[in-house]
Amino acid sequence: MTNLSQILVIDDEAANRQALTLLLTQAGYQAQSAGSAEEALDILGKTPFEIIITDLFLPGLSGIDLLKRVKEESPYTNVILITGHASAESAVEAMKEGAFDYVTKPFNFDKLKIIVAKALEKSRLVAENLYLRQQLRGKYKFGNIIGHSPAMQQVFTRLEKIVHTDSTILILGESGTGKELVAKAIHFNGHRREKPFIAINCGAIPAELLESELFGHVRGSFTGAVADKPGKFEVANGGSIFLDEIGTMPAHLQMKLLRVLQEQEVERVGTSRKIKLNVRVISATNSNLEEEVRKGSFREDLYYRLNVIPILLPPLRDRPEDIALLARHFLQSTCREMNRPLMSLSPAAMRALETYEWPGNVREMENVIERTVALSEGEIIELRDLPPDLAGNDAAGSSPIPYPRITGDGLDMMRTIEQIEREMIREALGLAGGIKARAATLLRLNRTTLVEKIKRLGMEL
Repeated sequence: MTNLSQILVIDDEAANRQALTLLLTQAGYQAQSAGSAEEALDILGKTPFEIIITDLFLPGLSGIDLLKRVKEESPYTNVILITGHASAESAVEAMKEGAFDYVTKPFNFDKLKIIVAKALEKSRLVAENLYLRQQLRGKYKFGNIIGHSPAMQQVFTRLEKIVHTDSTILILGESGTGKELVAKAIHFNGHRREKPFIAINCGAIPAELLESELFGHVRGSFTGAVADKPGKFEVANGGSIFLDEIGTMPAHLQMKLLRVLQEQEVERVGTSRKIKLNVRVISATNSNLEEEVRKGSFREDLYYRLNVIPILLPPLRDRPEDIALLARHFLQSTCREMNRPLMSLSPAAMRALETYEWPGNVREMENVIERTVALSEGEIIELRDLPPDLAGNDAAGSSPIPYPRITGDGLDMMRTIEQIEREMIREALGLAGGIKARAATLLRLNRTTLVEKIKRLGMEL
């Protein structure tokens, strides 16, 4: 083995511990030994071990005492107990205190090697799980939700207030605004972070299957139900469940979901047995649920149950001051993922991004940046490198503001100038977040001049 595993052997009989240490070393492990629990604790204070193999009966602190101390200080270390005085009571006590396994003297070393291998597998799975959770926490920390616009600052303020609560949350926003990212940030920054986060898109599953997916079923409850299956609520128990596109849920399931939220228990399809739940519910929709309630297609009582704390994510077109920040963020992360040198956007390319409407919101921008980085060759992304719907017909650098050409029928010059002025003012106000003084600065005008132009052009803002 090239990656030696650390094992500590504890036995007060020198011959026993030396023999076991030698056998483990020959089997490819890195093993140390100690003659007492006190000596072992001193070693453990200096060196971490994946596995501890200890005699149950030791002078001073017993193997059970050592097990308790190890589990307090290093809960992911696996402890295997060995004794020549086997009893059902001591075995049960050892397992209750967190022992990985229990063997008796004289033991078969081949059997012990199997137990050690299983313990190592468990240790590595736990380590991998911890690593992945740390990665998830990093990926879904609030700092990865990008935006310095006033609308996003309101979102951040609300997130900080609710993250450590268990309140039911309804995330509202158009497709692509980052609703699932916010839901994951709430979960992975809260006290349920070590428990499951389960997401289900209610609109992507046929109505006849959604009930089973959410609440589970028992064998034989319908054609094809060949075995018992837990639903998403059961799988998420202790953690959070994210119900995306909640507005598409069929009426008969809305009633069942309401009952689950009220009673905090679930029944699998085909049985009346109730399963208690402790799940935080985060739902999301891109539809107007209040309007759906008025039309009678969404239950009013369920709406109020889900909408305890609403979070409204603004569309990208309503926060243009965040576009450059988002573009640079996605550019940096994409270059890193593709092992490309850090690229930059030319002024014309950035202007095109800032003036585009972004109907697909943040998700569309992320996809555009990824595609552009993959297909671009230089270190600077030019306007011509962007997709045609962003770059416009003249990829060499035409203005996104329309400029009509003179034809044989002539051109109304004053009307055309007014049209261009309107487009320039709208673009400047968009970049300035609707603040007229800032827009006037971008247009090299006095604020009063801009206000007069807006009135003269009859623009409704």
